Amino acid sequence: MSLAKYLALDKVVNFFSIVRQNGGIRGCLYKLYRQDEIKDGVLVGEDKYGNKYFENPRYFYSRNRWIEYNEKYHMQYDGSQDPSRPKYKWMLDSTENMSGTTGQYTPYSTTRAKVEAWMPPKTS
Repeated sequence: MSLAKYLALDKVVNFFSIVRQNGGIRGCLYKLYRQDEIKDGVLVGEDKYGNKYFENPRYFYSRNRWIEYNEKYHMQYDGSQDPSRPKYKWMLDSTENMSGTTGQYTPYSTTRAKVEAWMPPKTS
């Protein structure tokens, strides 16, 4: 075991890297106020609402991924504002019912029609 690990200097270096990634002391205090914890990780993506998704495999399973909600929610955020995991049908994006319009669904058939349309004879 090295002297740095024995003196826990790797933990101190890790702490300062977390503080640096979260925007310094002021940014860390703000994140502690909003999210109750500070973490460091890689930005994986951002959704259409501005929520940011992070990942760090150093943390144990089920704590290695997290969401930082958009600033506009301030303290009024909850898990239902995560569009990546709709839990119920009513949370999904819906489409308008197009029945009775030109945009309605018409199934494509590969079989021949059983009944032919009647064409009246032409009289001249």
